[in-house]
Amino acid sequence: MNTVRVAGVGMIPFCKPGQQRPYRVMAAEAIKLALADAGLHTKAIGQAYGAYIYGDSTSAQHAFYDVCQNGIPIINVNNNCSSGSTALFLARQAVLSGQVECALAFGFEEMQPGALGSHWQDRESPFERLDPVLQQFNAPQGPIALRAFGAAGRHYMDKYHVGADIFAKVAEKSRRHAINNPYSMFSTPLTYQQVLNDKVIYDNYLTRLMACPPTCGASAVIVCSEAFARQHGISSQVKILAQAMATDTELSWQDPINAVGKAMTQQAVEQVYCDAGIGPRDIDVIELHDCFTPNEVITYEALGLCPEGEAVQFIADGDNTYGGRYVIGPSGGLMSKGHPIGATGLAQCTELTWHLRGQAGHRQVDNAKLALQHNVGLGGAVVVTLYGV
Repeated sequence: MNTVRVAGVGMIPFCKPGQQRPYRVMAAEAIKLALADAGLHTKAIGQAYGAYIYGDSTSAQHAFYDVCQNGIPIINVNNNCSSGSTALFLARQAVLSGQVECALAFGFEEMQPGALGSHWQDRESPFERLDPVLQQFNAPQGPIALRAFGAAGRHYMDKYHVGADIFAKVAEKSRRHAINNPYSMFSTPLTYQQVLNDKVIYDNYLTRLMACPPTCGASAVIVCSEAFARQHGISSQVKILAQAMATDTELSWQDPINAVGKAMTQQAVEQVYCDAGIGPRDIDVIELHDCFTPNEVITYEALGLCPEGEAVQFIADGDNTYGGRYVIGPSGGLMSKGHPIGATGLAQCTELTWHLRGQAGHRQVDNAKLALQHNVGLGGAVVVTLYGV
């Protein structure tokens, strides 16, 4: 099995738009934290991949230059909400290919308040492919992410005859986990009744507290070969055991649930399980893409954590939290930790690395040996990564 070592990780606490420092400052701090964590100098980095979606081209260079300017290849990565894990995917490939022995993936975002939107109104949008399926299922109009994930939640409720309380209970769980995370944007507890009673933002059921907030922040991850780790005395034992990326197929347009990534998630995770020779029951801790709580519920089933349509019982049994079958989103997830898009996938990697090292503080998952990461973006792409010690 080809493995790559996670040599170092770093992230800064996430914050609301308007409270952030410039993106280059946040990114440079995260990179320096990852270098310090790995015990490496910048000269060890052979290539760097910088992820973001809101910013001019070569913003990755601008951020990295605050750390050093040593002439290495720096690649800018924009893959919507999966940008951070796509940068990690590319960094891992660079190491596996033998092009470099050590590579950096970093991500950052300065977001604006309010719903996500396009800055390119003068040209065709890739999201236009979503329109036919959303129209077919009578999805109300709205900002694209809200409309897509809101329609997926509505379809799930109709298909399995469940109420919106299932999504509220997931939001309550996420906030409960975030209370122990000093990097989280939100740390006050919620009840699921508060979530249900909050302001409705879509289709008479989806409330504001079922949607992740716009967020600013940065995170960074350094990966290296096993030979490099031995040569440089890398103490981290965390490895990427398997990783897969998938994009949309014709199955994506069957219904709103597949349109937001279920089908491609299943394709990616099946490859990961096959490559690693494990099944979902072997996983200890999971960070998944809970941009809206309906997507967390959908992803439980897409990752094979519970059978189709049985998320209600899965949640009722507490199998998504401490003491249950899995601990899902110990960081608080995108819902509570925040979702600075370019940084999100790398923040997930950082969180899981801390758990596998036993460095997660009061939110530590006991005896964590295998960790799974899921990061999806509309348009679309998903990256699923398995980590182990």
